[in-house]
Amino acid sequence: MKSFLIIGMGSFGHHLCRKLCEQKCEIMIVDERAEALEDMLPYVTSAKIGDCTNVDVLKSFGIDHFDACFVCVASKFQDSLEITSLLKELGAKKVFSKAEEDLQAKFLLRNGADEVIYPERDSAIKIALRESYDNIFDCIELTKDYAIYEIQPLKKWLGKSIKELNFRSRYNLNILAIKKGDTMLPLPTPDYTFKEDEHTLVFGKTEDIYKIIK
Repeated sequence: MKSFLIIGMGSFGHHLCRKLCEQKCEIMIVDERAEALEDMLPYVTSAKIGDCTNVDVLKSFGIDHFDACFVCVASKFQDSLEITSLLKELGAKKVFSKAEEDLQAKFLLRNGADEVIYPERDSAIKIALRESYDNIFDCIELTKDYAIYEIQPLKKWLGKSIKELNFRSRYNLNILAIKKGDTMLPLPTPDYTFKEDEHTLVFGKTEDIYKIIK
C-alpha cells in the first residue's frame, strides 16, 4: 500500500485526498488551520496541524517514508518554495508542487519539485476545448506535443472499420479505446466499425489530432 503526504488542504488538496483514499492509499494531511482538516478525517490515516515551513515540523513526519509528497499550499508562493526545498533536503522520494503560472513552475523545479501541477490551468484548457469544438469531449495533455483526446467519430468514418479506413497510416493516430456511456472497449480490433453514439479515444501529436477535428 502506497503512502502519501498532502500539505495544504484547500480545494485541490481535498479532491486529491479523496481520490487517493478511493485507491486505498495511506494518507497524512497537514494544514495550519484545524478547520481545514476536519472534513477530511474519515479519509486519512493521520492529520496534523503545523507550519510546514518549519523544518522541525517536517522532520517529525518521517518524510523519507512517504512514496510521494504533495505541496498544495495556495496562500503564499514563498511558503510553497520553502516547503518544496525542505522536503527534498529531508529525503522525499518524489515531490509534486502546485503552481498557477509558468514562472512559479520554474522556481519550484529549481527548488527540488519533481513535477509541477497546474490544476486551474488544466481545468481551464479542458473546458475551453470542450466548449470550442462540438466533437471534443475530453483531453489529457501528456507533453506539449502529444495528447489523448476523446472525440466524436467523423461522419465519414461511420459504418466503416478501422482497417477499412487505414486509420493509423491515414491520420498518424492510435486508437486507444472506444467509449459508450460508462462502458469502455480498450484497444479495439481492426474490424471495429465506427458508430455515431460512441466516442473514440485517440493518442498522437496534437497537430495531427487538430487536423481531423477542425
